[in-house]
Amino acid sequence: MPRIYYGWYVVAALFVMLTMASGLAFYNLSVYMNALVDAHGFPVGIVSSATALFFVASGFGGLLAGRLIGRFDPRWTIALGGVVGALALSALPQVRELWQLYLVYAVFGVGHAMVSLVPATTLVTRWFDERRSIALSVASTGLSVGGVLLTPASAALIGNLGLEVAMPRLAWLWFLGIVPVTLLVVRGHPPVVRNAEGVPVPASGWHYGAAVRSRFFKLVTAAWVLAMLAQVGGIAHLFNLAATRVDTALGAKAVSLMAMASIIGRFAGGWLLMRVDTRRFALLCLVAQSASMLVLALMPGGVGILGGALLFGLTVGNLLMLQPLLLAEVFGVRDYGRIFSLSQWVTTLGVAAGPLLIGVLYDLHGGYRLSFAVAAGASLTGWLLVVFARVPELPTVLQEDAMQRRQMDGAG
Repeated sequence: MPRIYYGWYVVAALFVMLTMASGLAFYNLSVYMNALVDAHGFPVGIVSSATALFFVASGFGGLLAGRLIGRFDPRWTIALGGVVGALALSALPQVRELWQLYLVYAVFGVGHAMVSLVPATTLVTRWFDERRSIALSVASTGLSVGGVLLTPASAALIGNLGLEVAMPRLAWLWFLGIVPVTLLVVRGHPPVVRNAEGVPVPASGWHYGAAVRSRFFKLVTAAWVLAMLAQVGGIAHLFNLAATRVDTALGAKAVSLMAMASIIGRFAGGWLLMRVDTRRFALLCLVAQSASMLVLALMPGGVGILGGALLFGLTVGNLLMLQPLLLAEVFGVRDYGRIFSLSQWVTTLGVAAGPLLIGVLYDLHGGYRLSFAVAAGASLTGWLLVVFARVPELPTVLQEDAMQRRQMDGAG
């Protein structure tokens, strides 16, 4: 019986890590907001601004994680994020003042970044080449599973026990689901490849400076700012859109359908990406997200809302994994962690602005028609940017490095 490639064990550990990161952080922020408002009477707007601070801090934490992973074993960066995130969750019930709320959310954002997409995609990029899309689709499915399983469970726990009792338990769940799994299972690199003389073959790919100055990097990053603005804004307001147009029961169905479709779509996307061009598939997903936003903007009935939620869900997981796949495919392994962390940090602007923009337009227009139409336009503009993001030629010095690598491979 052939041995299972160890990279798949790494993927399984990353799946668990991302389940915790999404279920107890990303999707749970609205749960913590409601609990803090009820427990301490904080204004909704104040807690919402703390949520925006979480995303900004997460962006800076991703930059830090990218640098640490490039210099040290990624396990230690992830373990540090596990400890920092657990401490922040434990401190949340002790918050009494606004400055304390902002401090805890900022620390939590940094901890979240260290156990989320930057380390996960860096490790998948290092361990996989030919089957990278499948590996990333499996690992990143943890993001959806966390939202489906952990967020409702933690909401029920907080509702039944209150913040003081529930949050230390959630902190322990975060810690145990991340730190031991990472230290025991994850390995920072596959076995080192050596030539006939025993010299390690250098990792291929672009240097950080050349990559981030390229037109491709700038246009793809700008495209994902707009794509995530539409996506995160749509996720944040989907329930309220369905509830205000029909009822809360339809809102719950729409969110559940979107979440389940994201899981199915991510697996289907990982399989398709082994057979189709990554950039073309990204263009298809951006058009599909734009179409889903238009359906949600213009269709007032339950059937139209559920249809829009289904189409939206199919694009959610794929767009999330296409950004790191595109960057890894073009720029290679050498400085991938730093390259992706910068792109993700800039993309955080869209993540933080999306819910706010759609909410402001809702208040101004008295409904979601205009706001979701704007989200559709943002996705379509992202599509246009990717159209013009032609894959660049490898700089001469890197062509020489690649040639040397091929010669060393041949000698081995």
